[in-house]
Amino acid sequence: MQKQPKGGMTANVLFLLTALIWGFAFVAQRHGADYLSPFSFNGIRYFLGSASLLPVILIFERKGTPWLDKKLLLASAAAGFVLYAASALQQSGVMLTGDAGKSGFITGLYTVLVPILCAILFRQKTGPNMWIGAVLATVGLYLLSVTGSLSSVSLGDVLLFIGAFFWAAHIIVIDRMGGAVSSLRFACLQFFVCGVLSTVTALLFEEPILWENVKGAAIPIAYCGLMSTGVAYTLQIIGQKFSANPTLAAIIFSLESVFAALGGMLLLHERMSVQGYVGCLFIFGGIILSQLKFGKARAEA
Repeated sequence: MQKQPKGGMTANVLFLLTALIWGFAFVAQRHGADYLSPFSFNGIRYFLGSASLLPVILIFERKGTPWLDKKLLLASAAAGFVLYAASALQQSGVMLTGDAGKSGFITGLYTVLVPILCAILFRQKTGPNMWIGAVLATVGLYLLSVTGSLSSVSLGDVLLFIGAFFWAAHIIVIDRMGGAVSSLRFACLQFFVCGVLSTVTALLFEEPILWENVKGAAIPIAYCGLMSTGVAYTLQIIGQKFSANPTLAAIIFSLESVFAALGGMLLLHERMSVQGYVGCLFIFGGIILSQLKFGKARAEA
């Protein structure tokens, strides 16, 4: 058996830490939704995440290199816009469902959507395991979201599902555009773009932010801004540069949904119905199956 390269091991550790931080962020988002509207929460969160990277860039980035260039600005603008849409849909969905664990599993569908979108957009080959995994994940989504008739599907479920497409697009944008630019500056600028777009939307469509609400959501904002945004998204970008095995990376990212459910149970005392747990198993099974390679494809990998 061939030994995994050191860079691959480093990437896998970064991906695992990212999944852990993202998973527990659903708990923070659920708590923050009690105090702040979605765009207000995201605006503060992403500005904090962007600001947290500035001292890191000043310490670790090579001095004398141009801070901005065309590639960096284009990549940051594209990633920031997609991140803005994905985060808004996710935060709104978490607020409406009121369930961190359920939100995590629906969002986790992005790991199935990434290779499907790549197959459609870039004509990448898609094996039968991908389609079987997509079917399993769809069945799981039905069991998790539909408790009676289709009318029982909540608006929050729909927003989270649409958001999964944007999270998939975010991974694709980073994969296509992030390799040629500075990881730290890319992360910092995409957070800034997302923060600006979120704040402008909040000023236009949401109630004015009250300081009392900001204080009430201080811990969720700090966790989502510093850990989930500043640390985890940066680890994702750096990890995707190191990773020589995107299949394994996608599997590790899918653990986000498991950590979200675990955090919901431990910290928010959330409980699902038996049907909901079965749906989670179908979704997780579909995610894992969709990322595995068999036969000739596995031998080539």
